[in-house]
Amino acid sequence: MKYNFDKIIDRKNTNSLKYDFPAEQGYPPDCLPLWVADMDFQTPPEVRKVLEKSARHGIFGYTSPKKDYFDAVQSWFLKRFGFKSKSEWIVTAPGIVFSIATAIKAFTSAKNSVLIQTPVYYPFHSCVKINNRKLVKNSLVFRNGKYIIDFKDFEKKIIDNKVKLFLLCSPHNPVGRVWTKNELIKMGKICLKHNVIVVSDEIHCDFIFKGNKHTVFGTLGEKFLNNSIICTAPSKTFNLAGLQVSNIFIADKEKRRKFELEIQKTGYSQLNTMGIASCQNAYENGVRWVDELNEYLQNNLEYIRTFIKENIPKIKLIEPEGTYLLWLDFDGLQITENKLKRLVAQEAKLHLSYGKGFGIEGKGFFRVNAACPLSTIKKAFNRLKNAVNSFS
Repeated sequence: MKYNFDKIIDRKNTNSLKYDFPAEQGYPPDCLPLWVADMDFQTPPEVRKVLEKSARHGIFGYTSPKKDYFDAVQSWFLKRFGFKSKSEWIVTAPGIVFSIATAIKAFTSAKNSVLIQTPVYYPFHSCVKINNRKLVKNSLVFRNGKYIIDFKDFEKKIIDNKVKLFLLCSPHNPVGRVWTKNELIKMGKICLKHNVIVVSDEIHCDFIFKGNKHTVFGTLGEKFLNNSIICTAPSKTFNLAGLQVSNIFIADKEKRRKFELEIQKTGYSQLNTMGIASCQNAYENGVRWVDELNEYLQNNLEYIRTFIKENIPKIKLIEPEGTYLLWLDFDGLQITENKLKRLVAQEAKLHLSYGKGFGIEGKGFFRVNAACPLSTIKKAFNRLKNAVNSFS
């Protein structure tokens, strides 16, 4: 490998949400954090160089992306996913959660219904509720160790609640599904039939495990493309979340106008100066880095799969198809919810995301961020093994 993903980077005392706030979050100071979805890998050296160059320049005034920026974004999605787009479709925004909230405000009114598929990334819940919309859930069905869509319930919920907007998580966080083309088409057809706009969060699209393929919602056909808001960002792929940059593809001119108008209402205008530089450079020069990173994550997954099977078989790994977030089922331990939380936080001294935060369907599960050096993974799962053995 050209890049070293085994390197340990000390992230403490950097105002890191992941590392610097254990007490505020109710965890012991020596806990190992594998919760929030940012990686413990430095962004590619090619990106760091352009950021260093910008820092040396020393002026951080107002900036706006030019043609080269949009070319880089479009080229990335064309080459990796076959998604052919136009630069005018791209609306820049500080982040995808911001964009989800913007879409909710732009395309629904107070008390309108918005559909989500639980268990799902918790801002999907909060963005709907805080904007005074009705939250409607199409719970994913956990069957034979895999999550599937209940399409009958999906359409019934839309009809019964007069749903206006569907928030699609693709790939799905936290359950790790990479939806097949047929699944996406089926959901897309139901939404078209009932005039439901699809907001497709595709932030994890660059993390796909072997044997799976990500399909950009906009590649399904013109009708699907024009009925969707496709949310993308380099933040997960290149570990750039703190630089606040995302690219939202909206092919339909009227939908794009409404979305941009809603952004204007917030008072937001230009992207982060460093965000522009890092996003363009990452998409221009980051192909090999991402490919090697995916290989490294595949190895992490294989280690975790084997370790759990051999050492803590009562915990079940829900086999992921994509993302670097693993979904673990702890129900086999047969202990109460409070004891389970104490086992993980106080005995194993791990800060993981408890599944119930993604919806009631996540009770008894934890989400684990596997995007870290293998030595960290080994340390974390040995802690978990020792805690389970001492607890039982």
